[in-house]
Amino acid sequence: MEASTGSYTHLDQSAFHYDYETLRTTGVILAVVMFVSGILIALSKKCKCSKSKSSPVEGPPKTEVPPQTV
Repeated sequence: MEASTGSYTHLDQSAFHYDYETLRTTGVILAVVMFVSGILIALSKKCKCSKSKSSPVEGPPKTEVPPQTV
């Protein structure tokens, strides 16, 4: 009985094959999309485009702290 299960798994694995051309094409397309999106994200953070004419949003107002004397 063990020999029959061993041959069954062997036949099952030999029937499976990779479609390397589709796998390679999909990998290249994903790599290009991720590369271009990464470049766009990096450039969008670097370039501050003024889409609205209002004042730019800044952080909280800076307050001066007097120096402490000891």
